[in-house]
Amino acid sequence: MPMFKKILIANRGEIAVRVIRACRDMQIKTVAVYSEADKNALHVRMADEAFCVGAPPSNESYLRGEKIIEAAKKSGAEAIHPGYGFLSENAEFVSQAENEKITFIGPSPDAMRAMGGKISARKIAIEASVPVVPGTTESLKSAEDALQTALQFGFPVMLKASAGGGGKGMRFVENVENLKIAFETAQAEALASFGDSSIYVEKAIVRPRHIEIQIFSDKHGNYVHLGERECSIQRRHQKVIEECPSPIGDPELRRKMGECAILVAKAVDYVGAGTVEFLVSDLDKSFYFLEMNTRLQVEHPVTELVTDIDLVREQIRVAAGEKLSFTQDGITWNKHAIECRVYAEDPDNNFLPSPGKITRLQIPQGNGVRDDSGVYEGAEVSIYYDPMISKLAVVGRTREEAINRLRRALSEYKVDGIKTTLPFFREIIDDREFIEGKLDTSFITRFNERKKEIEIDVVTRDLALIAAVLAAGYKQVSEMPGNSQKTPSRWTMAGRLAAHQNRF
Repeated sequence: MPMFKKILIANRGEIAVRVIRACRDMQIKTVAVYSEADKNALHVRMADEAFCVGAPPSNESYLRGEKIIEAAKKSGAEAIHPGYGFLSENAEFVSQAENEKITFIGPSPDAMRAMGGKISARKIAIEASVPVVPGTTESLKSAEDALQTALQFGFPVMLKASAGGGGKGMRFVENVENLKIAFETAQAEALASFGDSSIYVEKAIVRPRHIEIQIFSDKHGNYVHLGERECSIQRRHQKVIEECPSPIGDPELRRKMGECAILVAKAVDYVGAGTVEFLVSDLDKSFYFLEMNTRLQVEHPVTELVTDIDLVREQIRVAAGEKLSFTQDGITWNKHAIECRVYAEDPDNNFLPSPGKITRLQIPQGNGVRDDSGVYEGAEVSIYYDPMISKLAVVGRTREEAINRLRRALSEYKVDGIKTTLPFFREIIDDREFIEGKLDTSFITRFNERKKEIEIDVVTRDLALIAAVLAAGYKQVSEMPGNSQKTPSRWTMAGRLAAHQNRF
């Protein structure tokens, strides 16, 4: 099968730009699709051709598979790259594209369906002898059904949407009293988000690491894993900082997890880039299959920086029928990479979205720094889509070097006009637990608690200083011979307080 001459990117933002750049490297023409809100977007400006596919809401544009396929046919595109999100894991869209003789750059619809439901994915993992978190393999019928099942495993438990993702339809339940309301809210959220209210239950692993394995396979039966990514730093069950490799630093654990990830992929005849996610216990390094994402991941740059493999280019090659350009023996993990997802959100206001116009944009550069961005100075951050505007990634010879490089890059990164998560990341990288690699899925909760303790300590210190200065002032004045003034002036006290504070 010859290499594609033209590819349509069925996405927007930074991932659309990322795919366009890979296509340019391969001398492949690109076609962008866009909503009315994205007519001036960076990916539209960069593509060779662009087609409007509808109104701003994603269900009227980027989720309209028939319009995207129509754009592919009009442009003469031979293949569609879905990026991630939107239609990237929609098996029906894949089938529709294949019916029009358009290659989908990703796995088959059968593999996608098999791994798309978390309950069916658990069954496949169990059949492949891959360890899974103790839980159900069938959806729960009612809150009472959930209660009886939870009592079998013991609390705490996790309620999860079978068709879920991004933390939607997921609830952590500590005890019997909280289960009924948690089940009902998880079920309602799952139905609203995915059109499927199916809920299952798992035993909760206390303070687990969230670690995923990047796998790749081709149409010739070759399967390779590219190691792990540490994805434990999450807010609202969504990742915000990722690393490759994990600070857990265990090559034998990597080998075992990689082998299990490949077993899962082989069980569904998987082709292309995929990610198998695990929960890992820090206590004994036991690991459990969580789910498989049948697409490229947001955090793929850290794997690329460590392995020196262009995953998007490899996706295109494999979809065109070529063999993988690397083997398992050729993969090494001699570097360390860290990525921060830069969101247009206000971290001081519960990470609420901060849409608006970017009035200033200064992107960090230099050795070992990479910024995958979908915006530019003067661009509008829309209210209609995910607020991630870029991914800042760095690489170093060691984790310490990578952290220092990230600290420098974050200090150079400037965005005005909107709130971003950059200040939050600047605090994280100076956190003791982060520097020591003590990570798990409750990291941000503990980090926020530590911040509050520090703030309380600072206030307490300042109050103590004020009290000490006042006491010293009163004593000094009262002991002065012949001094009839019982209290120093406010200006005197202010000067003494400032002098004391400058000592700290």
